[in-house]
Amino acid sequence: MEGDGAGLADVADLCGRIAANIQRVIVGKPEVVRVALVTLLAEGHLLVEDVPGVGKTSLAKALARSIDCSVSRVQFTPDLLPGDITGMSIYNRQTTEFEFRPGPVFANIVIADEINRASPKTQSALLECMAEHQVTVDGATYGLASPFMVVATQNPIEMDGTYPLPEAQRDRFTARVSVGYPDLAAELAMVDEHAASDPLDILRPVVDARLVRSVIDAVRRVHVSPEVRQYCVELVGTTRRLPELRLGASPRATLQLVRAARAQAALAGRHYVVPDDVQAVAVPVLAHRLLLAPDALASRRTAVDIVRSLLGRQAVPGPARPGL
Repeated sequence: MEGDGAGLADVADLCGRIAANIQRVIVGKPEVVRVALVTLLAEGHLLVEDVPGVGKTSLAKALARSIDCSVSRVQFTPDLLPGDITGMSIYNRQTTEFEFRPGPVFANIVIADEINRASPKTQSALLECMAEHQVTVDGATYGLASPFMVVATQNPIEMDGTYPLPEAQRDRFTARVSVGYPDLAAELAMVDEHAASDPLDILRPVVDARLVRSVIDAVRRVHVSPEVRQYCVELVGTTRRLPELRLGASPRATLQLVRAARAQAALAGRHYVVPDDVQAVAVPVLAHRLLLAPDALASRRTAVDIVRSLLGRQAVPGPARPGL
């Protein structure tokens, strides 16, 4: 990668290096790593949801340590305050003025560990950060770093001491992924390789923030045909009319779906998006935004089931043509 810019050919190389680095820690989960990289390239935020002990925080740390950039980690607890995240103004007795002390959100990658253990009031401190890449404290607005990505982990809401994420908060996350339990072979490999030492301790960056910014700019130039854009709009719009749902996906979800599809196409080495790219990212991008109706809950259907069913029914446009 020479010069200031990067092309789509560089995306696969960069993401391949990051993926290989992450997989030294997260064994046997290439799909989870793919979604994390798609979210990074789409300039989005990632929500990692699963039961304790499956590597949620390790995934977040491995992604952060693979990039040579500023990283902060916040352990969310019930007594955490919004100012503990965004920063606050503190009175300086020497200058007799208030000075702003930046919080941990002023970093390229922010790891929000167990985000749903904090109260909704504290969770809301991230809303402006995630949507607008800025923080407003005491009437003053401060810009955040670029790239900026929140990687949050959460336990299922059935577990003790958790608060459900508000709909507005979930909608800020580009994608949600579940790590899941490893298969027997992967778990055995993990025991053999990780029992004596933590692989995170020896993980080193393989790219830097400048390169990440450069490939994100390249991903923005991936062509999305009118037919594929229409497909995304119809896919999201249909969720608002399904009787199984009491809340469908928002227009923000449509934008995030298109951005994630661009990133997926770039990972595949293409400079244009095809319907397969949309389908590859639809479940992680849409499922966490949907609220099920009582009948769907009673029949034990999940949002993932509904999105997959929708993908099977929705008409798919013809082959996308690259832009000239």
